[in-house]
Amino acid sequence: MPPIPGSGLAKGLAVTLRTMTKKTVTQQYPDAQPELPPRSRGVIGLFEENCTVCMLCARECPDWCIYIDSHKETIPAAAPGGRERSRNVLDRFAIDFSLCMYCGICIEVCPFDALFWSPEFEYAETDIRELTHERDKLREWMWTVPAPPALDPGAEEPKEIAAARKAVEKLAAAQAEPPADEGGPA
Repeated sequence: MPPIPGSGLAKGLAVTLRTMTKKTVTQQYPDAQPELPPRSRGVIGLFEENCTVCMLCARECPDWCIYIDSHKETIPAAAPGGRERSRNVLDRFAIDFSLCMYCGICIEVCPFDALFWSPEFEYAETDIRELTHERDKLREWMWTVPAPPALDPGAEEPKEIAAARKAVEKLAAAQAEPPADEGGPA
């Protein structure tokens, strides 16, 4: 039996009528910002003060999208007769987000916690060359990084915090003790 002419059109209109009466699930993105999970991955933020220019992030990046330039600076001796030291100074830190695959390896390998995930995801550009973000832009993303989650109240205190607390208590106790007379009565 041949299909009735126009039956496909009638089925399509029936689907349209059924869905017209239901509440929409589409979010109007530019007008309504989405609720993101607390530690979502957007762009990478740079905390420049922690960067020691060790180059681990650039070496471990599978896409080679991290560009770092630095120079050595000599620091004078701390004490007379001491030796001078040298340290690396960051000149350029850039990430090419047109190449980045957001794997997070650079953040994981950074031993000094200089790189963090920012939840910002609105950084589209009309020119692909503008997707290479220099350190000033990466520093701006750092202010959008959420605070780390709170420690579990039932967990043990980290040993570093416990050691620091003991040192402070010991110092406070030493300052609170009155000085002892060593000479005796005169």
